[in-house]
Amino acid sequence: MHWENILATRASRLKASEIRELLKLIGQPGVISFAGGIPDDALFPVTEFQQAFAALCEGENASAALQYATSEGHLPLRQWIVGEMAKLGIPCDSGNIIITSGSQQALDYLGKLLLSPGDTALVQWPTYLGALSAFNAYEPVYDRLETGALRPAESYRQAASGGRVKFAYLSSEFCNPTGESIDSKERVRLLNLARDLDIAIIEDAAYQSLRYDGEVIPPILALDIEREGSIEATRTLYCGSFSKTLSPGLRVGWVCGAKSVISRLVLMKQASDLHSGVVNQMAVADVATRAFDKQIEKIRPVYRQRRDSMLQALSREMPAGINWTRPEGGMFIWLTLPDFMDSVGLLADSLKSEKVAFIPGSAFFADRSGANSLRLSFSNSSEENIEQGIARLGRVIRQALAS
Repeated sequence: MHWENILATRASRLKASEIRELLKLIGQPGVISFAGGIPDDALFPVTEFQQAFAALCEGENASAALQYATSEGHLPLRQWIVGEMAKLGIPCDSGNIIITSGSQQALDYLGKLLLSPGDTALVQWPTYLGALSAFNAYEPVYDRLETGALRPAESYRQAASGGRVKFAYLSSEFCNPTGESIDSKERVRLLNLARDLDIAIIEDAAYQSLRYDGEVIPPILALDIEREGSIEATRTLYCGSFSKTLSPGLRVGWVCGAKSVISRLVLMKQASDLHSGVVNQMAVADVATRAFDKQIEKIRPVYRQRRDSMLQALSREMPAGINWTRPEGGMFIWLTLPDFMDSVGLLADSLKSEKVAFIPGSAFFADRSGANSLRLSFSNSSEENIEQGIARLGRVIRQALAS
């Protein structure tokens, strides 16, 4: 059977990265990895989840936890999220929330819902690799959403060849991969642009809780509600996740938005997997209710110190001509190398000679540009490994510059 003869056209958009082959070497002894954007599993609230799952195996709880459930999601969990949204300036009710299998599933559903082949998606440049993977199957065209240098609406319309502009996707807080945030004035400008283009905004808020310093800024959805008077009149869809705070393995995320959109996402959920795992939702609801604030208080200072250690190490070890971001939260720092350098080749050299891993920047650009950039993650490395790894990386970069 020659399967390529019967594949849908969208299958051609699904490609493995050549970087993945290099990253298979990460598991070798002695490798220090700044590649994976993952939380430190030593910080997971294990005791709280042990208690939650034990309680779910008793009596009537077990019947509910192991049974089919509504596609919208476990109601007590959605009600807890409603309370958290209110703290962010987003008044809503449980009908404005759908639970998804991680925020990655939310991005896939939104791409499926909004994109026809040839439509344009505006994305940050660079942007989250997983968003590009989710949207690619629906055959969009990508255009640059360069916050701080937004173009007039007509410019985006003219660039949309064949289809129309459908949405702007962005991380407003501590973006993956750059770690940068969008200031309040620029969030208002984005809302103005979206109104002029009559498009949606997909606000990826996976790192919302991981602010270490700086001014707290209302989410774009909060500003949208303030302007329109009600969440039902807004164009912003907020994607949240428990993966960076409680557990990525349980795969629990959510979308908050107008009910007219949530109801359509519910239909997609019914056609896809009926509902996210009930027992996981119930456990997350229990742990979030009892210990979410405590968990945030535990992880923030740890990640803050690791960020500070990496920034200090970069200041000591990087040669002249290398620039990097200074994030106020999240898990990532973005390095920009001289224009003539290629971070894919640099990764191969780094793994071979110094056993340090990172993600080359081209993976985060829709057009595969950005060869002279790379992403470092500090969240899952000890301060000792950060010190050693950045020193090793500095040697690799100096050798590359010299050659």
